[in-house]
Amino acid sequence: GCQMNVADTERLEGILQNQLGLESISTASNADVILLNTCTIRDHAESKLYDALGPHAARKRKGEQLAIVVSGCVAQQEGEALLKRIPEIDLVMGPQYTSRLADLLEDVSRGHQVVATDPSLIHEDLSRPIRGHPVRAWVNVIHGCNEHCTYCVVPGVRGVEQSRTMENILKECLDLAEQGYKEVTLLGQNIDAYGRDIMPRRTFADLLTYLNENIPSGTIERIRYVTSHPRYFSDRVIDAVASLDKVCECFHMPFQSGDDSVLKDMRRGYTFESYMSIIRKIRKIAGVDASICGDVIVGFPGEDDAAFQRTLDLMEEVKFDNLNTFAYSPRPNTEAANWENQVPDEVKSERLQIVQRLAAQHALERSERYVGHTVEILVEDRNPKNMEQVMGRTRQGRQVFFDGDINELRGEIVDVEILEARTWSLVGKMITA
Repeated sequence: GCQMNVADTERLEGILQNQLGLESISTASNADVILLNTCTIRDHAESKLYDALGPHAARKRKGEQLAIVVSGCVAQQEGEALLKRIPEIDLVMGPQYTSRLADLLEDVSRGHQVVATDPSLIHEDLSRPIRGHPVRAWVNVIHGCNEHCTYCVVPGVRGVEQSRTMENILKECLDLAEQGYKEVTLLGQNIDAYGRDIMPRRTFADLLTYLNENIPSGTIERIRYVTSHPRYFSDRVIDAVASLDKVCECFHMPFQSGDDSVLKDMRRGYTFESYMSIIRKIRKIAGVDASICGDVIVGFPGEDDAAFQRTLDLMEEVKFDNLNTFAYSPRPNTEAANWENQVPDEVKSERLQIVQRLAAQHALERSERYVGHTVEILVEDRNPKNMEQVMGRTRQGRQVFFDGDINELRGEIVDVEILEARTWSLVGKMITA
């Protein structure tokens, strides 16, 4: 699933272990609690869930004591329909109930079958998540989305926008700093909407400045964020990225299509030219080396050859450092799913391959700008394909592989000379004093 789903999973696991005293085990057949945290953004999500639930439902039918929990976006989307399909499920809970897992499981322990999908204010989560990485961490800053793009299921499954206070976000970041984390990624479905639902009203640029000023030096060194919306993106965010030392020069700016007619049908609220105006401002203020990443959907209903060409034109003008590419798939309870002008699957597949090839070409071009330069790398992991190497990232988010001992270097920022450019990564040599 998306980064929000990953963050939710860490919090769910934290509740199971820290509040309820359960232990994670590697063999599901021996588990007392099975929790499946789901994503519905891609096609066939529901059928994959039912396949995964089958063996656990069979255990319950044999009389084994087992609690089955389905959480996340498919749970929110399907609700009681999940129980009708697989009555062995004990708890169905939407993302807005993540912090209430312990209470809901207590209801299950009393013999109740629970469906928690009603709209709800998201409570501040006091549990400590089981983080998936020792160096970098996800931090939610705004939940939900008030946009209603015609292809997107998110508003229906994650609810309305609910911003966390700057003070609570800082508290979580300071806690991470105490634990030794070096990087945080701020999360929001539409992060540029941060603060417009709270009083006094705040902006995302305010939040970036507040965190940069209040996180102590020598602790968290890097702040990233996802995901921006071109309709609401502010020049103040560009200024913040360009001027704040902890905020990385990396912009995730989904464009979805380059054609104005398709963008209007998607209800995105911007045009080819207004999107490019943002890109030009980023290049001017944050510099040509700032990375720009994006998302694109091909084969949206009504996209003809000319419209698709406009998407390729936009890609050629921007040259994204990284581009997430998707073929349109109709999602439940979205407007576009019911339109008659659907694009044939074979056309979608062909267009997807074209944009993927072009995206790879541009990514390599953007990688090549690093060769011969020395850059700061935050070391994260061992290279799984070469145990003598470590992997880290530039401030712009490019992976870099180089020789080193992970036990000595994990969490350190080191200077690396870039020797080789690859499509999605770089190879270098650490500069020693």
